[in-house]
This record gives sequence, structure tokens and C-alpha cells, in this order.
Amino acid sequence: MNRALPDVRLRVPTDEDAFAWHRVFAHPEVMEFHGGRAAELSVYEELTARQRRHDAELGFCLWTMVDSGGEVLGFTGAQPWPHAWGPAGQIEIGWRLGRAHWGKGYVTAAALTTLERVRDAGVSSVIAMVNTRNERSIAVTRRLGMELAETVTSPTTQQQAHRYRLAL
Repeated sequence: MNRALPDVRLRVPTDEDAFAWHRVFAHPEVMEFHGGRAAELSVYEELTARQRRHDAELGFCLWTMVDSGGEVLGFTGAQPWPHAWGPAGQIEIGWRLGRAHWGKGYVTAAALTTLERVRDAGVSSVIAMVNTRNERSIAVTRRLGMELAETVTSPTTQQQAHRYRLAL
């Protein structure tokens, strides 16, 4: 990227962040590759609780992403691959950003911080699973220097995804 990256901060998700995630992700474009519609609040309550456990046990998680004023923008971070299919045992880096904040460099800035943090936690490589039609996320993987490793079909959605990898 030729422009300076924005100031973005990552914090362990709080109980209140479940409500913020529910609000900022309740947009059809945000959820296009995640089921197509907003998830129930309980999904985010469980997800934020799981991320707090990951942070306590592993030293990393999907962190809440906030701007310099403290506004919740979404999440970026890493977690063990959470599904029975696919790259079991690997650490997945991921992100989701509220629609109002797209195109400003927040995800790239937060993902670069994530890579530093997971490397510091002793992780030697990460993967990213990205729907093959998700051009915005594919562009982030490129900016991070990730390499395409394979194309897989999700057994739950029957959609194709790319698995990118990056050695740390």
C-alpha cells in the first residue's frame, strides 16, 4: 500500500463487544460470505467468550478492532481453525469489518499487528480461508504476503474457498 495505514487498536473482546459486533456486522454486504444475513446476538456472545478463552490460553484471539476514538470497527486476529473439516490444527488469521469502515486500511493495519502478536506467541505459520469470490479479503492476503496453498470446497456451504498460508 502506498498510503499510511490508519491508527487501529486491538483488544480482547468484552461482553459488550458482542453487542457491538452484532450491530456493525448487521449489513448484507458484510455477511455476504458468512451466511448472507446477520447472525443472532447469541452467536456473538458465544464468539466473544470463546475469544477471551483463546487469549487466556494461547495469547491470541480474534481481537476487537477499534479506531483511535474507541469506536468498534470489527475484529481481526487469529484462532485455531474452528471446524472439523479443513486445515485442522492450524492457526487461522481472520477479519471482519463493519461496512462503514471498508476501504480505509483498517484490516491491513490490524492484520499486520496480528501477525506480530502471533509470532511473539510462538506461532510459526498462519493460514487464511477466504471465499474465492471475496476479492476484498483476497487483496488483504496479498498485502500480507500470503501465498495461495489450495482451493477447497466447504462441506457446510458447498462454496469454494482459498487456503492461503504464511510462514512467520
